[in-house]
Amino acid sequence: LQTPGYKAPAKKSLDEIQKLDQDDESLVKYKKMLLGEAANAEMLDEGGSNVIVKSITLVVADRDDITLDLTGDTSQLKSSPFTVKECCSYRLRITFRVQREIVTGLVYSHATYRKGIKVDTEGFMLGSYGPRKEVHTYMTPVDEAPSGLIARGKYVMKSKFCDDDKHVYLAWEWGLDIKKDW
Repeated sequence: LQTPGYKAPAKKSLDEIQKLDQDDESLVKYKKMLLGEAANAEMLDEGGSNVIVKSITLVVADRDDITLDLTGDTSQLKSSPFTVKECCSYRLRITFRVQREIVTGLVYSHATYRKGIKVDTEGFMLGSYGPRKEVHTYMTPVDEAPSGLIARGKYVMKSKFCDDDKHVYLAWEWGLDIKKDW
């Protein structure tokens, strides 16, 4: 997701951001909303990158959610695909946590491949988030699985979680298997 002419703001530490514009009441309110408890509390630091992507979940009405844990070794996810009934409506729920510093312009994107050929690309602007102890969740808009004999089969999704500085927090591949029935 690129906006022509957009230039990411210069990186500033949490301390620097809190000290800026202290005389502007609306900015102070905005920073307090964005930072929440991080503005004046010790934060949980799990190590690793500033954004920790915890899981991605396939959400289908009247079906149990299927969740992929993204905190460990993601290299095996491609070999254990989600099964999706053709033509069904679904959403993806992404669970992540921001620690230490504010992240701006967080984006989730994925490219869909079938037999090695890219067939679709999607990207979702999640927004900007301050550090918190709690996880954040993002639900993608409703999407519909393709249908028909030609659409059925195995797909590989190449996903990426990055910010407007092009810093990639997590990139992984996972599988999707479109079938005639569950």
